[in-house]
Amino acid sequence: MARRAGAVASLALLAALAGCADRPAAPAPTMAPAGTTAVPTAEDDETLDELIAFSSPSGNVGCYVDPSAVRCDIAERDWTPPARPADCEFDYGQGLSLAPGGTPAFVCAGDTTLGGGAPLPYGESISAGALQCDSSESAITCRDSLTGHGFAIAREFYDVF
Repeated sequence: MARRAGAVASLALLAALAGCADRPAAPAPTMAPAGTTAVPTAEDDETLDELIAFSSPSGNVGCYVDPSAVRCDIAERDWTPPARPADCEFDYGQGLSLAPGGTPAFVCAGDTTLGGGAPLPYGESISAGALQCDSSESAITCRDSLTGHGFAIAREFYDVF
């Protein structure tokens, strides 16, 4: 029962934080479950149904992913996000998010996904439902495998597609 209440509270928080983008944004996951330290292996991809935190090997990008959304924030960047929407009352542009069937959106949130999980080694990927994130030396790339929409985020650039 406590787990269900926690999930309901998390969903309410996600809904409150998601309304700040200039277009419909993916929900912004907040905190990883206590004790989350390992990134699931490829064998775990098909059963991943809880919020999992991971980071780039450099630690500059931190992400949370579950079947309902992926969000990645960046600590240091050489690029500037678009202008903050008037309805965003929190920090804006520190990351990107995506929900299945949606389009990528810049994050408007008062929290961060940085520092929450173990590094996802270069060349590895993690999946949750239709969402898949790949770690490469050039970027963390996350996409909806059904629509092809997604984003890449790195110190040097970002890309939405």
